[in-house]
Amino acid sequence: MVQSTPEASPVKWHVAHTSWFFETFVLREFVAGYREFDSEYLWLFNSYYNSLGDMPEKKLRASFSRPSLERVMAYRQHVDTAVLAMLERPTEVEALRRVRMGVEHEQQHLELIVTDIKHALYTNPLRPALRDEGWQTDARMAPPLEWVRYEPGLIDAGQTPDAQSIEDFVWDNETPRHPVYLAPYAMATRLVTCAEYLAFLDENGYGRPELWLSEGWTTMRERGWEAPLYWQRDQTTRSGWSIYTVHGPRPLDDLSETPVCHLSFFEADAFARWSGCRLPTEFEWEFAAAGPASTALIQAGNLLETENLQPVPASAAPGLQQLFGDVWEWTQSPYTGYPGYQPLPGALGEYNGKFMSSQIILRGGSCATPRSHIRPTYRNFFGPGTRWQFSGLRLAKDGAAGAGA
Repeated sequence: MVQSTPEASPVKWHVAHTSWFFETFVLREFVAGYREFDSEYLWLFNSYYNSLGDMPEKKLRASFSRPSLERVMAYRQHVDTAVLAMLERPTEVEALRRVRMGVEHEQQHLELIVTDIKHALYTNPLRPALRDEGWQTDARMAPPLEWVRYEPGLIDAGQTPDAQSIEDFVWDNETPRHPVYLAPYAMATRLVTCAEYLAFLDENGYGRPELWLSEGWTTMRERGWEAPLYWQRDQTTRSGWSIYTVHGPRPLDDLSETPVCHLSFFEADAFARWSGCRLPTEFEWEFAAAGPASTALIQAGNLLETENLQPVPASAAPGLQQLFGDVWEWTQSPYTGYPGYQPLPGALGEYNGKFMSSQIILRGGSCATPRSHIRPTYRNFFGPGTRWQFSGLRLAKDGAAGAGA
């Protein structure tokens, strides 16, 4: 029942809400005579679908002492049984699409559970570990940061899925496929490391307003940020810092070669300016990540299935590394609809479209993202001050021809 920040939710609520999604958008609409588990759950576990009625305020989800966990698990079993029974009979294509969407929605909540548990344990004064065993420091050195250059040209971004395919799933905000012009640019071959970010701190990066967007400077000072989330001053370490992980606090010295994470967009942007670089646009990132090698890169990525739940150093392989997994990569792109974007009809149209305001796009997934959930066109989005997600950055530069290694 712990809810350590209004951005997070108790795990019991995640279990109930994912069940609510199947009940609301599949069973109630496509199963004749379906008997709901409890009529109160329609509003109690509604997240943000205003067209479906009222909902409790998000920050109050930790107060749901009732229904009990036993009752929530019984609700989940009731819904699962009904969905499986539906699938054993001839089923409408739209119902199958909704089931697929429900699975994708549940994968998103699997990731949120990881991030929410980590934050909940961190806010405990004892700083307990989620995992007491299995910690092994990855002694691998991150390879030197180099650049991959891209010439200017017109590309196609996004997807237009086959309307008749159940397997060809994408979210509506990834559609439609459309042309985008890219000026010449270069992208870094790997993510920014903790050691590199520490250098930014050591040069008073949080005290230099010329590096920060105005809102970022105000947010940073109001919230008292002096380092990424989970970084703690620790005079017992060589670096003077330790970092909270799912294995408890660890010296930054042991994690210096791993990608820096739990950064806001404001921090990522300030670091990029300090480096003399910038963040990539979402379309620069997508063009670099797409292509025949994307499937292999996803399979090799440090995603949820590795069970690391922690970013790891980049490999020494040539070319772009860490495009998928480790940390969500902030881009400089605002979250807006593509040309010709159409939200889904009905209440499901609230899933993505209504959040296209004051949000920034992230790409690539993290160490908490299920492998089968991520793809080059996937668009994640959060407010620019968000830090509780596994979010980091990759540097970019203007001008392919002039970018140096």
